[in-house]
Amino acid sequence: MTSPAFRPIRAALGAVALAACLTTASMAQTTLRAAMHSDLKVLDPVWTTALISTHHGYLVYDTLFALDDKLQVQPQMVEKYEVSPDKLSWTFTLREGLEFHDGTPVTAEDCIQSLKRWGSRDTVGQKLLSHVSAFTAVDPRTFRMQLREPYGLVLQSLGKSGSNVPFMMPKRVAETPGTNQIADAIGSGPFIFKKDEWKPGEKVVYLKNPKYKPRAEPASGLAGGKIPGVDRIEWLWIPDAQTQVNALLGGEIDIIEIISPDLLPLLGDSPDIEMRVVNQAGRQYAMRFNTLHKPFDNPKVRAAVMVALGQKEFLDANVGDARWYRECRSLFPCGSPLESTKGWEGVLTGDAAKAKALLAEAGYDGTPAVFLHQTDTSGHNNLATVGKAQLERAGLKVDLQPMDWQTLVARRAKKEPPAQGGWSVYFTSWSSVDVLDPVAAAFLNASCDKATFGWPCDPELEKLRDQYAKETDPEKQKAIAEAVQMRVLVYPTHVPLGQFTTPTALRKNVTGLLQAPSFAFWNIRKK
Repeated sequence: MTSPAFRPIRAALGAVALAACLTTASMAQTTLRAAMHSDLKVLDPVWTTALISTHHGYLVYDTLFALDDKLQVQPQMVEKYEVSPDKLSWTFTLREGLEFHDGTPVTAEDCIQSLKRWGSRDTVGQKLLSHVSAFTAVDPRTFRMQLREPYGLVLQSLGKSGSNVPFMMPKRVAETPGTNQIADAIGSGPFIFKKDEWKPGEKVVYLKNPKYKPRAEPASGLAGGKIPGVDRIEWLWIPDAQTQVNALLGGEIDIIEIISPDLLPLLGDSPDIEMRVVNQAGRQYAMRFNTLHKPFDNPKVRAAVMVALGQKEFLDANVGDARWYRECRSLFPCGSPLESTKGWEGVLTGDAAKAKALLAEAGYDGTPAVFLHQTDTSGHNNLATVGKAQLERAGLKVDLQPMDWQTLVARRAKKEPPAQGGWSVYFTSWSSVDVLDPVAAAFLNASCDKATFGWPCDPELEKLRDQYAKETDPEKQKAIAEAVQMRVLVYPTHVPLGQFTTPTALRKNVTGLLQAPSFAFWNIRKK
């Protein structure tokens, strides 16, 4: 007979799935069960920017460098590195004993090919590789990167913490073009993906990597010693937020990655539950334009949208509690070094009348905008509905199309016109550390076909991003960033919709959860 404590999960997963969960979990010594913000359907964290795929990547893969809890870049797989006096030659030596889950050693060739694949896809990687003239494997553990000219963001690029992360893969896997998804999740990280137990829509399973060689330093953010503290991790997909809370209170799961603020009172009085904000820097909501097709192929229409939208409605509808959000009329996050309101006094005002006039001036012809509306991601499922209401008040026609997040992730990659299965707008959020500057912010990549979903094409933005990448003086960097912010008023690529933090709920017998920009499952222990 099934314990009453498991009835919420029975309702969410079904009796057959639950039986499978219990049977396989009983074989492990220590099993950590987590309800994540989304179901995992895409295994390739380089092909997609979806956060759940990045979380998967950090379990399975490792990185050359990583950010510590002070957001400083630290060596991870790298034992040492050297820079030539002219700043054109960078030589990296891997730590001894690193090996992939299939038992093969990690080599310099693996790292070179992994960087090339990442650099073909990621906005930061593209900018870095545009300055690279050659990679050379010096010996099995050492490779050299030769630059055409000095580049000021080498370590920041290799230590990038958010989507897309430069994860190291076997060369044979990394030879897959970045435009094609990989299906092989063999990495050298602290956990091993159990593909035979992966059931999209139900659960994902990871096992402790017994051969993983952690660094000697204590764990700090995404850096330091990644020591697996449990034998088995299960991500159970429970789409209903109330069911997640019931499962946590009943001890059926151990962690809810993101809990909706309106459900916090249900957990506040429990002596067994702890609340913690893992990502202290928070996240930034964003509305992304598809610049290829009407109506948003016209920059003036996009500029009108920037006036029509107001952040507070988005924040109230998706976060709710003002303790967890912040309005921010700045392209770069408020509280960051590049925060600025310069030139943005007249946008994000929610002024429907002014926006309507701007749409008329732009020659908007009534073409409906197809909004991709994710319905299953906590804290994001009302973004599209709020945007629809605000833009319809300004006279824009909106076709709202509901879907789950993973379906949206697949559809946003389509370049076809909206009427043929494409799209006009989707909503998402970025970790604040992923959008701190013009090079890091993927939505500011305006390199046409090489840009991420939405494919903006603006030589002026690219020129400014190049200038920022080469500049080392903070004051001059700030001036360039403000020039980028002003350019986005003329050629909008996306609209920032405010900042928020997301509390994580966990049972008090779970310890060691680290503060980091992405969710770190190493260092966690369960009593």
